[in-house]
Amino acid sequence: MRVVFMGTPDFSVPTLTEIVSSGHEVLAVYTRAPKPAGRGQAERKSPVHETAEAFGIPVFTPRSLKGEAEQLHFSSLGAEVAVVVAYGLILPKPVLDAPEFGCLNLHGSLLPRWRGAAPIQRAVMAGDKQTGIVVMQMDEGLDTGAMGPTEIIPIGPDMTAGELHDQMMRVGADLMGRALAALERGSLQFTPQPEAGTTYAAKIDKAEARIDFTQSAEAVHNQIRGLSPFPGAWFELGLGGKPMRIKALRSTLASGSGAPGTVLDDLTIACGTGAVRLTQVQREGKGAMDAATFLRGAGTLPERVS
Repeated sequence: MRVVFMGTPDFSVPTLTEIVSSGHEVLAVYTRAPKPAGRGQAERKSPVHETAEAFGIPVFTPRSLKGEAEQLHFSSLGAEVAVVVAYGLILPKPVLDAPEFGCLNLHGSLLPRWRGAAPIQRAVMAGDKQTGIVVMQMDEGLDTGAMGPTEIIPIGPDMTAGELHDQMMRVGADLMGRALAALERGSLQFTPQPEAGTTYAAKIDKAEARIDFTQSAEAVHNQIRGLSPFPGAWFELGLGGKPMRIKALRSTLASGSGAPGTVLDDLTIACGTGAVRLTQVQREGKGAMDAATFLRGAGTLPERVS
């Protein structure tokens, strides 16, 4: 099929690779414009941009698709379908309507639960036992389009958002590949989303990253794994006579009780109810390390964290 691909981060790359390897003609790739990054603030191309160039596919990086000139250019490509995976720009109706079969989006939740920007993190933070990935026919609403092929993905009790992200991008690439094959055969079907069960996955706010140990141990554990590896849930620990920000990257539920924030044993910390054992952490300016490595370098811990 004649495809325009629209995506930006590493999550999108396996789907682009799957489409190319399946023999479809990728007419163009749309991605976010390069941004300054690193110490030198040199402009860095997105993972999708670099992958598309490696395949020899033309790349376009408009700041917006709202202008008539951009919309006419998109339409002139003559795509049968557009595939959208974490692109990052709103698609106006003229863009949605330009391809013969519209725009297919790969969304990381079991719609209508967790429509919006951060479905993977929100599912883990809420303690959901399962989620999924769906091929959706895009419309003008916020993830309100009809649903096509769907895969259910279990969320393990200690699974992090990062682990779920990596599993979803692999499963999603295969799912989109199968959806395009069905579209080519004329057998791809869609079902309207149900009205019941709608929730919204708002973008993660920095203020949500600080751990409140007055919450239940389960809530703290879900916050830690839902924000791992980025942006990372954190707390302050007094080391060397000064407070230091520590990111908690992995944890498990543990036995024990005490005033919230009390260090019970090694890196087991009391919560409002129950306790969590931190198994992987990151000090400011350091890489991720397991609890044993952290404790060897930290020395005697204070009685409480904040």
